Amino acid sequence: MTINKEYVCQIRAIQHIELRALEKGYLQKIFVDEGQLVHQGQMLFQINPNIYKADVDKSLAEIDFAKIELQNNKALVEKDIISKTEPAMSAAKLAKAQAELALAKTHLGFTQIRAPFNGTIGRFGDIRIGSLLDEGDLLSTISDTHKIWVYFNVPEVQYLDYMKSKHNNIAQKVQLKLANSEVYPEAGTMETIQSDFNNTSGNIAFRATFNNPHSLLRHGETGNILWPTTLKNAMIIPQKSTFEVLDKKFVLVVDKQGILHEREIIVAEEAPNIFILKSGLNPDEMYVLEGQNKLSKGEKIKYQILDPKKVIQGLDLYAN
Repeated sequence: MTINKEYVCQIRAIQHIELRALEKGYLQKIFVDEGQLVHQGQMLFQINPNIYKADVDKSLAEIDFAKIELQNNKALVEKDIISKTEPAMSAAKLAKAQAELALAKTHLGFTQIRAPFNGTIGRFGDIRIGSLLDEGDLLSTISDTHKIWVYFNVPEVQYLDYMKSKHNNIAQKVQLKLANSEVYPEAGTMETIQSDFNNTSGNIAFRATFNNPHSLLRHGETGNILWPTTLKNAMIIPQKSTFEVLDKKFVLVVDKQGILHEREIIVAEEAPNIFILKSGLNPDEMYVLEGQNKLSKGEKIKYQILDPKKVIQGLDLYAN
């Protein structure tokens, strides 16, 4: 049978970054709203560009002056009035002015905050139109959620079983159970494993990738990964057929004469409504399905044998 082992997970956007001011100045315009879908290159915020435009104009004027000076010096050299080093110095001044223009244009460009990729705008920081921004102030965040990375931790035993079966080169598929207990319709694919174990918990982190075509999943959500695990020759019983005494689990076994016997069972795995047994029962033994709280060991009862498959099919299971 196949059961789904559950692991608490954290949902992260494949890209999630902070949008920060790259220049100091007053926030002039906000072109988007929180939660809005935006496209790469779309204008998001405008910082007042006046000072930076003035720097560009100044650099342009210095370039014009340097060009005129260079032409004059070249003419004077041809007439043998000045030395040949003067045009070289003028050419250096022109190159410096051109570099300063490129820098000024870069600073001017930083006053326009544009979307670096397609995504969803997050919550705004403490900003409004007219806010005075310093370099590095947080404006908002942007998340690309067309694919989602889901992180979860698994114990060493599960890791070793996974690595043992990985040689067949078939990607492990997993499901995602959301906070409302519904299973996300898209299956995820196991992609990466963290490099080392957590010495405190003994777990190692896995990452699965899910497509998110309808943008249902958002950065920061939580859920549970359902990892299907196949058990061969599994012996299963309904949880309702067991009872506990001092943290030990028991069933009432019925012999061929109808006499009840108390039997301890060892549970290997637990799934919704069923236990997968490690030991305690043989496949050909009978046990009380329900109502054991009204019975006692040593009693003789009349019984009816039920088809085990129909009993299991009547339970609400994640297992198959």
